[in-house]
Amino acid sequence: MLLKKHLSSGFSLIELLVVLVILGLLAAVVAPNVMNKLGGAKSKTTRLQVESLGAALDDYSLEVGRYPSTEEGLKALVTDPGNAPGWNGPYLKKKKIPTDAWGVPFHYKSPGDHGAYDLYSLGADNAEGGEKENADINSWE
Repeated sequence: MLLKKHLSSGFSLIELLVVLVILGLLAAVVAPNVMNKLGGAKSKTTRLQVESLGAALDDYSLEVGRYPSTEEGLKALVTDPGNAPGWNGPYLKKKKIPTDAWGVPFHYKSPGDHGAYDLYSLGADNAEGGEKENADINSWE
């Protein structure tokens, strides 16, 4: 008579719990770092958008002879404001005014307090000041 040793296949409940605890600990350590990187990426994206909009505003100024007024706003980069001889837009490739990385429209003022125009985002908190991802991102610094 042959005795066969019965091998069970699969994992025990304790083994599964140990794996889940290890995964939970890894997630607790890694998640904050990932979230910080994400916030930094949004700030960098918004900085690039400010620079891109600044280049489009410079193109507008070269052709029209002035920057759009505060009243005309950034819309003048995609549609002719009607009082801009030499307008040869749209000056944005997608023919759409982008929002910052948090989905909020950029603030624009011309003439600006810091130059010919002020273009800025108030950051993640959409309030003046702040640090890290809540910091303001502007065209003059």
